[in-house]
Amino acid sequence: MIKKPKLSKTGKVRRVDPRGITRGKKTRVKTAKYRKTSSTRWLQRQLNDPYVAAAKNDGYRSRAAYKIIELDEKFGFLHGAKSVVDLGAAPGGWTQVAAKQCAGNVSIVGIDLLEVAPVAGAQMLEMDFTTDEAEQALLDLIDGPVDLVMSDMAASTTGHQNTDYIRTIGLVELAFHFAKKVLCENGTFVAKVFAGGTDNELLADLKKYFKSVRHFKPPASRSESKETYLVAQGFKRK
Repeated sequence: MIKKPKLSKTGKVRRVDPRGITRGKKTRVKTAKYRKTSSTRWLQRQLNDPYVAAAKNDGYRSRAAYKIIELDEKFGFLHGAKSVVDLGAAPGGWTQVAAKQCAGNVSIVGIDLLEVAPVAGAQMLEMDFTTDEAEQALLDLIDGPVDLVMSDMAASTTGHQNTDYIRTIGLVELAFHFAKKVLCENGTFVAKVFAGGTDNELLADLKKYFKSVRHFKPPASRSESKETYLVAQGFKRK
């Protein structure tokens, strides 16, 4: 059973500083005969990750929930949003945050290739966003212009940095193309990008449609990760 995220007295999602959750000795994991060394390192990292502990404590499905919380703290796009689309929603952490931060008469639609357990206050689609059918299914569920399109989509990594960058930028372009169709005036677009940020051509296009385009790596992103986030605000409908 998934716990509901904890709320403050004001009804907002309670901001927990994960740095204060795991103090003291780190947990070490012995390498078992059936477990690869890489698996052992991953498990040890999970056990000692303060954001993993915070997510478990606060009822979030993944540590990624804190990325959107920290992005919102810096840029303030969730407050007042009445319609939200979450692209690449699995396992549902970002959708959970949106459902709580935008509590009330709000429409939230999430989509992912993987199955996502139901999130109270949101509609979920199990479809491949890159297909025309998926885009149409989203459009059918959206009731009017959208305040926020957020995407945590990333292509499966190949180990080749340039290839991974190009594939992920391709997903950002698809998400941006969709955002242009559905965003309301002054709407916001948030998307994951990797090392190198947004390529120059896409960045120039974004600046034509948004008053502000910035990159930010939230503290919840692992220090060794190449990911950062694009935050484009003040959409200008053309």
